[in-house]
Amino acid sequence: MSGRVPEKYQSASEIADLVTTREISAVEILDRYLNQINEHEEDVHAFNLVTINEARAAAKETDRLIVEGEKPGPLAGVPVAIKDNLCTKGIPTTASSKILEGWKPPYDATVVKKLKEAGATIVGKTNLDEFAMGSSTENSAFGPTRNPHDLSCVPGGSSGGSAAAVAAGFAPIAIGSDTGGSIRQPAALCGVVGVKPTYGGVSRYGLLAFASSLDQVGPFATSVKDAAIVHEVIGGYDPLDSTSIKQASNSFVQVIDEGVNKLKVGIISELMGGIDGITHEVIEQTNKAVSALSDAGAQVEEVSLPAALYCLSAYYLIAPAEASSNLSRYDGVRYGLRVDGANLKEMNVNTRTEGFGDEVKRRIMLGTYALSAGYYDAYYGKALKVRRLLAENFADLYKDYDVLLSPTSPCTAFKLGAKVNDPMTMYVNDVCTIPSNLVGHPAISIPFGSGKDGMPIGVQILAPPMKESVMYQAARTLEQASQ
Repeated sequence: MSGRVPEKYQSASEIADLVTTREISAVEILDRYLNQINEHEEDVHAFNLVTINEARAAAKETDRLIVEGEKPGPLAGVPVAIKDNLCTKGIPTTASSKILEGWKPPYDATVVKKLKEAGATIVGKTNLDEFAMGSSTENSAFGPTRNPHDLSCVPGGSSGGSAAAVAAGFAPIAIGSDTGGSIRQPAALCGVVGVKPTYGGVSRYGLLAFASSLDQVGPFATSVKDAAIVHEVIGGYDPLDSTSIKQASNSFVQVIDEGVNKLKVGIISELMGGIDGITHEVIEQTNKAVSALSDAGAQVEEVSLPAALYCLSAYYLIAPAEASSNLSRYDGVRYGLRVDGANLKEMNVNTRTEGFGDEVKRRIMLGTYALSAGYYDAYYGKALKVRRLLAENFADLYKDYDVLLSPTSPCTAFKLGAKVNDPMTMYVNDVCTIPSNLVGHPAISIPFGSGKDGMPIGVQILAPPMKESVMYQAARTLEQASQ
């Protein structure tokens, strides 16, 4: 079986078509991507683990099914990289933390299971900021990931390994998680498409929790269409996830090319210079995206989201508070690292001291303080009020507008080490993406131009809950305009 050699950035849908029609085998596809990994992974460090043997077995099984006349699924033979905070049965899952050293989950996350059922070939587990806490993938216990566009720069975070894997041509599709922008921000910095679905629209079963009311799993891709295809595969109700939405998923691919004619688009003024840290060149490219939507027939107007000014502060109370609860399970008793002590308490302290990195410790302490007696109402309680106010702001806007638009990241990719010692400066990288997480709404980042440094810039489309169809239409229009 011989066929076309896939290009570095070949689309997932085309690969699936070629494999299904036997123009090329899934094994041949896999080998091409493994060669790319072998050549460049040492420089990029997108992966914590490349699962060569498991991937080859999966590719062979896909080819066998096709030869026997069976349908392998919409992602037949498509290599997919998985963020290393999603459980993979019998394969190490570390969340890029020493504290999970040696742990192999006894089950697959629902998203991983669905990808396998769709015919995808899982090629490895990608690097991330430890327990998804960070915006640069420099907080990993296994070292930083580098941006494929410039190896001296960060890829963003926390899903930096997944974004870099797609940007470097290691896989046409990758899966990440988004708690405060951890899919969209690295997508913007690496020049790929990244999607945060509606909270509850994609199962979180098997995702190692950071902040349970904020975490959401979603895809990275080289095109809006590919992202929509993968979103359809991994989405839908899951009884194993208590927050999963019992609602039939819409088809995104069918409507993706319907355009934006007569759609009303709101440009969030607070995220177009109303908050410090958003660079002029990012605003300039976002304004070009606004013009592109207007030229395509959309009605575009500036709108106000007043609570956006307080989102960063609210998020960095709510997320650490939930993290302080979720990460208490890592105690050296049940799984992962254990550092012995004279008694149980000392063993717990020793294990966590050695197992957790500085950023994780910082957020656990911040969250525990915010929840403590005497401070709950002053900090955590007020943050929840901001969250409620933000939800009301969004609800008012979506009465009149179909989608909203803003920059994805306030700047292009910065140099490795530039912000490591200044947590507040690092946290500002999430200022544009956090609002969607706080209210559980979907959002997508699309590459749209570049800065003076030649590094990619991303533009973000936000939509009401479970209204991803219109979000994908607007994103596809911007993608065509940028090309």
